[in-house]
Amino acid sequence: MYLLELYYKNAQKNHTGKFIVPEKKGSIKKWTLLPSDSCRKELLQLIALCVTGSRFLPHIPCALEKFCRDSKEKLKLEFILALHAETENSTSHQIGSGIQIFGNGEITHLKSNECHNLSTLIDIRKIKSSSRLNNYFFIGYGNDLTPHDNTDDFDFNNPFLRVNRFHSLFNKKSRITDPTAFLKILRHKGLKYKKFLPLHILKTICRLADEHLTIDCKNWMVRNCDIETEWSKLKKWQKNILMTAMDVCRHLLDAFPSSRNLFETPGLILMHRPDILSGRKKLRYFIGLMDSLLPMMQFIVTLSEKNRVLFPDKLIEKHLQLPEINLTSQKKKKINKIPPKSILLIDVDGKLPNLALMKLSRYYKEKGKKVILAHRDSCIKGADRVFASSIFNSPGSANHIMKLKKFYGKSLTLGGSGVNIRQRLSAEIENMPADYDLYPGLGDRAMGFITRGCPFNCAFCLVPEKEGKPHQVSDLNALLQGNRKKLILLDDNILSHEKADDFLEEMASGDVKVNFTQTLDLHLVNKEKIEILKRIQCSNLKFTRRNFHFSLNDNKRLDEVGENFRKFSFTYKDNPEFICMYGFNTTLAQDVERFRFLRSLKGAYVFVQQYQPVINGPQPRLEDFFDNNADKHIDELIKILFPQNMKSMEKYYDWVSKLYSLKFRKIHKGLVDTIFRYNHRHKKGEYIATLSGTRKLFN
Repeated sequence: MYLLELYYKNAQKNHTGKFIVPEKKGSIKKWTLLPSDSCRKELLQLIALCVTGSRFLPHIPCALEKFCRDSKEKLKLEFILALHAETENSTSHQIGSGIQIFGNGEITHLKSNECHNLSTLIDIRKIKSSSRLNNYFFIGYGNDLTPHDNTDDFDFNNPFLRVNRFHSLFNKKSRITDPTAFLKILRHKGLKYKKFLPLHILKTICRLADEHLTIDCKNWMVRNCDIETEWSKLKKWQKNILMTAMDVCRHLLDAFPSSRNLFETPGLILMHRPDILSGRKKLRYFIGLMDSLLPMMQFIVTLSEKNRVLFPDKLIEKHLQLPEINLTSQKKKKINKIPPKSILLIDVDGKLPNLALMKLSRYYKEKGKKVILAHRDSCIKGADRVFASSIFNSPGSANHIMKLKKFYGKSLTLGGSGVNIRQRLSAEIENMPADYDLYPGLGDRAMGFITRGCPFNCAFCLVPEKEGKPHQVSDLNALLQGNRKKLILLDDNILSHEKADDFLEEMASGDVKVNFTQTLDLHLVNKEKIEILKRIQCSNLKFTRRNFHFSLNDNKRLDEVGENFRKFSFTYKDNPEFICMYGFNTTLAQDVERFRFLRSLKGAYVFVQQYQPVINGPQPRLEDFFDNNADKHIDELIKILFPQNMKSMEKYYDWVSKLYSLKFRKIHKGLVDTIFRYNHRHKKGEYIATLSGTRKLFN
């Protein structure tokens, strides 16, 4: 992200005006130098206000209303940013945005028609309010920096990390990264565990400290080095420059923990009077180090007129190439009208292609109708008839359905297990082959049922009531439509059918890759079935690797499950996965026992699913989920690590964590740390702050 233009009105010191970064042949200056007066410091602060986002502005360590020159008028800020695809998770483009701050501190976003200084050709939008640390990456520094001294938090417990990166621009009491603590982390992860990024950062800091600050850092790369002693040997000006550079490195690492080119990250750094921090004579060393460390960063810096002449001339001429705008990848316009007499099919919530809609599509296409597929709660005019299918009985699906009913009225025909488990397609439509053209993403994959129904009557399941006992409804050749060799099989419990061996043998001998989406029942396998299943190319949903799907929703008959599992003699290449339901009628102790049992099975891993009540189905029974040993059980839980798909387990950890917070009015720190150990670490503080019963910790 680079700043291109800023317009301000009613600013306390700058009044009304603009700041435009000169552009030359698709590039901007890397270093923009400003005078050191109070107006220019406020200008840096106004830039920071723009890019922060309204969600985080109230957490800046100063009163926002002080920036309004006239308290009866609002401070109005309009600005243009150049975004980079590699850091903003979007296509490269330029956006405009605006905010206004009122005399009472209230903050609102400007609508596009209120941004009078921005070109109408610019995409004007609201700045993202996400807590993601890589969005709009910028850092700001005042002229009086104080590092933490054994008080720094490297565990993301603070929900306002995006704001902390530039606190010192607004409050000189704000602290930056503890340099020795950060060095210890880099040395521990880099030297001991050979982690690429920490080791790369450590080597880069040592190299640049030697090149620009004449610091011999050889000992820093020795494992038994006392880093605090080494740091204490440095001169004050060396410490000031290095701690600033390490603060940048720390925030880059936090924001881009998977980057292979960390120091080539584009972004913005605001610096007020670095000449005071380094001392006049050492300014060129400071600037030289920062320029070498961050070749892609835009710097906007205030300097005194006296010290400005010391700024290296060769750096003033440096430019940064602006990202090319990708005009071919703009979002497609939303369909709001279709040709008259068309049939509109709406897939409300399915994660898989909807088979009922595919059959309806075939039926109406054979009648010469044009068929359009839409999703969720699409409101489109012009359809002759509208069919919507909802698979899940969830609040989100209910909201979509409510909107569809309101818009389409009597022209809407609604079906699916999330609405009515007894409703059926007519026999004529049900017997139609699926229209695979409706979902082009299926590619060469087929999908459907050979059998429906299940002999068991599990309380959480709608299949017995909806489908009845096992019965055949199609055959393999009909599903494959003659030429497909990949099958997403939707059968509820194919192993329970009396002809199961015949169905499996046909798949094995026909060289068909099969994804058993609804899992295989390990209670129903025998030696013959196991031998046939091992010959079938059991695959994952994308058909990119071998994969066996089983289910284990409670702790009953674990010995039998384990015995039958071991008969397969699985290797890790087989990827045997267990779908585990939680949140219905098991206790935490039982869940821990179940996961520990699965971890004992060679190669097995889990995919967890929270119980969702079917229509008129039983509600979860969670009154006794925790017993008196809840903390002990959680401690055991977080030690159970599977060889893959641990991200799925994080969903279960999150659910337990929230339930624990509601029950005991406190957080389980070990569980929270585990949830954010590998993924979304920047959200940890925000998560803690919003857990029920813990907000008071952050007031």
